[in-house]
Amino acid sequence: QVQLVESGGGLVQVGGSLRLSCAASGSTSGIDDWGWYRQVPGKERELVARISKSGATDYADSKRGRFAISRNAAKNTVYLQMSSLRPEDTDVYYCKADYRILNSLGTWEVGRTWGQGTQVTVSS
Repeated sequence: QVQLVESGGGLVQVGGSLRLSCAASGSTSGIDDWGWYRQVPGKERELVARISKSGATDYADSKRGRFAISRNAAKNTVYLQMSSLRPEDTDVYYCKADYRILNSLGTWEVGRTWGQGTQVTVSS
């Protein structure tokens, strides 16, 4: 099992910056993919940015060039550096981890876990 705890959200003015953190605990060596998602009211969570175990990254088109995802493997923590923030970036941001663990039968199980969410509000 993997548990995630997010931090770093808050209120910021247009054009400002924030850094979100997502710290993992538990079976962290099995994490294959990390992601940050936003909750759109009435819709499924949408990808903001993701980073694989190899370090490959991907971004939503609206965030590319303004947001940067990074990972500190030693701290089992993923960051989302958000810059040039706009009012439309206001959302609850969720951290996600996809992982594999070896069970007692010697087979791999895959799992997905989410953090509790952190509110980002960009005021004009």
